[in-house]
Amino acid sequence: MGNDDQVREVDAVIVGAGMGGIMALRRLTADLGLEAVVIDKAPGIGGTWYWNRYPGALSDTQSFMYQLPFEKELYQEQVTNWKTRYATGPEIRRYLEDAVDFWKLRDHFRLETELRSAVFDEESQTWWIETDKGAFRARFLVTALGLLSRVNVPDFPGIESFQGRIVHTADWPADLDLADKRIGVIGNGSTGVQFMTEAAKVVRHLTSFQRTPQYTVPAGNREWTDEELQHFKNTCEERWAEFAHVKIGFGIAEETTRNTLGVAPEVREEIFEWAWNKGGNYTFTNETFCDVTSDRAANEEAANFIRRKIAQIVQDPETARRLTPWEPFARRPICDSGYYQIFNQPNVRLVSLKETPIREFTESGVVTEDGMLHELDVLVLATGFDAVDGSYRGVEIRGRGGKTLREHWNEGPRSHLGVAVAGFPNMFMVLGPNGPFVNLPPAIGLEAQWISRAIGSVLDTPGASIELRPEAEEAWLRTCLDELKGSLFLETGSWIFGSNIPGKRKTKTANFFVGGLDKYIEIAESEAEQGYPSYQIHVPAAV
Repeated sequence: MGNDDQVREVDAVIVGAGMGGIMALRRLTADLGLEAVVIDKAPGIGGTWYWNRYPGALSDTQSFMYQLPFEKELYQEQVTNWKTRYATGPEIRRYLEDAVDFWKLRDHFRLETELRSAVFDEESQTWWIETDKGAFRARFLVTALGLLSRVNVPDFPGIESFQGRIVHTADWPADLDLADKRIGVIGNGSTGVQFMTEAAKVVRHLTSFQRTPQYTVPAGNREWTDEELQHFKNTCEERWAEFAHVKIGFGIAEETTRNTLGVAPEVREEIFEWAWNKGGNYTFTNETFCDVTSDRAANEEAANFIRRKIAQIVQDPETARRLTPWEPFARRPICDSGYYQIFNQPNVRLVSLKETPIREFTESGVVTEDGMLHELDVLVLATGFDAVDGSYRGVEIRGRGGKTLREHWNEGPRSHLGVAVAGFPNMFMVLGPNGPFVNLPPAIGLEAQWISRAIGSVLDTPGASIELRPEAEEAWLRTCLDELKGSLFLETGSWIFGSNIPGKRKTKTANFFVGGLDKYIEIAESEAEQGYPSYQIHVPAAV
């Protein structure tokens, strides 16, 4: 396993210095008093937000809900720093840095330290963790690798012929100035939409190489009033208590029970118009009607409203046609700060890759199948991530019997509650596969609490380990699949299910539990209160 003289022994090693890793560290140290270390290959704290520094980077969750939950002192200290409805990337990075310092946790971080392997030693019931900076032996391993951390760079044959600069939005170079540049952008999901809207303000020319038209609604970003900010501070604990009674945890004013087709057409139009003007992706999907993402006819009404908006906004009918999606409005909803409007600018061009695919890359740019050469100085890949379990693909984690996590997930990722995997004792995940499809900070806070309680259940028994039963893992996967039945999300090719990665999507897996935050909390709480019946406790014979 290694040389004991060169191994640092700790209670827990946490992998990942983003929100998940920070919250796991907070819970293990504050609740249990453990000696824990966080490792991350990045030079700074922030996880996904450390790397995503592209122009226009913005959380699309309202800022009063995009904060670490269940920490009243931190919330009241920090919330006034975010004066707008949505927080920018730099603001989020600063917030996470401040949280670490607020709790005096900085000494627990080992940055620029990359995980090489983690192997469970069955004899000692401990994890041996090898990094590029040394080794650790820990009783507990917590992985907080993030849902969106493994960059997806599609295989574009011949791209190496391009002599300009190629960058990915998830690894944005600090020295790149886009002013007066001719840029091409491949990818128009949430990141691509944010980036292009911002870049169009400064570049000489922008060409959007669109793979799939997107539904997007206005973000409605604005400054909060002083009264609103004070209200957020005064009511933070009430909102956290509401997690047990809401579906998505985004802090929208109301998760309505109103049916789309249950109102007159003119009323329906007024409600969609109200949501469009207020702004916000989840305002549009959850404050308008309750069945937009579950009922096909209702979904088509919402989709048609956005299609009409595209036609009204975009002046060139042909460009509007290419921008108009015709699949269900059932990808992860996104919002923007003027995306459709940029296509009215003379320095912005739309290329539909479905109609005119890329033929080849040349030294000076991209040639499409219609023979047109699109000359570029910079090619930007806004091609997203190998999401959820993709974060684990480049990591060697071996559990009982030396079986790797990759082998265990060969037919698709599986877990229990998104936090534990059968055959991997004393290992827990924050935002692992099969976790709740909700606002991430609430999920992170809830999972970190649950993990801390589970670890606490065996902490006083020396050498004991807690391990998920295989049948419980299989049962949770069936639960996740059952919740997906009839979902319109299954009808679109989305990163949510790995469809953006060739050959990845499996037919018998579900990356998320879509039954709602309320139901997830009920199930997780029941598991803990019953003494973890889905788990087995291994106690050394000598104890």
